Amino acid sequence: MLNAYDYPRNNSMYLPRTYAILGTGALGGFYGASLQKAGFNVHFLLNSDWQHVTSHGLIIDSVDGDFILPQVNAYCNVENMPPCDVVVVALKTTQNHLLSDMLPKVVKDDGVVLVLQNGLGIEEEVAEIVGSERVMGGLCFLTANKIAPGHIRNLSYKYITLGEYSNDYRSIGVTDRMRQIKNDFESADIPIELAEDLLLARWQKLVWNILYNGLSVILNATTHELMADINSRNLVEQLMDEVITGAKICGRIIPDRFVQTLLNNTAKMKPYRTSMKIDYEERRALEVEAIVGNPLRKALSLGMDLPQISCLYQQLKFLDAKNRGLLTVNC
Repeated sequence: MLNAYDYPRNNSMYLPRTYAILGTGALGGFYGASLQKAGFNVHFLLNSDWQHVTSHGLIIDSVDGDFILPQVNAYCNVENMPPCDVVVVALKTTQNHLLSDMLPKVVKDDGVVLVLQNGLGIEEEVAEIVGSERVMGGLCFLTANKIAPGHIRNLSYKYITLGEYSNDYRSIGVTDRMRQIKNDFESADIPIELAEDLLLARWQKLVWNILYNGLSVILNATTHELMADINSRNLVEQLMDEVITGAKICGRIIPDRFVQTLLNNTAKMKPYRTSMKIDYEERRALEVEAIVGNPLRKALSLGMDLPQISCLYQQLKFLDAKNRGLLTVNC
């Protein structure tokens, strides 16, 4: 029996892949809407926006052109979703406890789960549910926010770095499956870079994520403000050095030119509220464990202390608990 991976896109017998988007926030909504606009059959799982999107569809504002999808396949429960070839996990990592129930119902037997989440060690959790051979990871460089129900605005960046997962994050190079999904996203005008080493790509993303997400909450600042002041910029660079040390103890080397390019690009960005800053302002649970805690624990397990990241982690845990009214004060 043919499946969606049997033919390249230029074959007349090509079977278009179906996509499920688990979590239709800024990230899942933007990428899923772009895929549907390009002609793919996309199914969206929503929570609070379900009623609105069912009635009004999705609105995308983008520097590359605005568009509206007046009708989308919207669901409030995976029980009603069809099994799909590619299941995109775009939930916050604070909701990953739901995946053990969701994924088996929505991914085809020969399908793949594409984890588009921040942090480290996420693919390992998904592999325990569906098997390591059915998991891919993606690092999103997307400056998008949800500004109203079913309404997403992208300011500039939108590209993805994509890699195959393997046990213990062994590098397995670029596969045909990666190339095929790359073709799908690029047909939707989403640039994709294929990574031979997913673990290296994850640590490279952490060079940005740990410090800009963390400091944006602790210092109550946008990325622009963090880069404009000499003191906060020095702190940014010191934290970057510790992330690079963490990557090194895990056997991954991040070159200096990568860091300098990251600093330059961030300095040129429009003022941007990070996802963690938005979650904090909305009093939602912060993705502290996936983004900061997991890398910190991994380095510690290999004998490396990362004191400034440890300080950042403890401050974020305190602020998160206080912000959500979870502090326990003993009188």
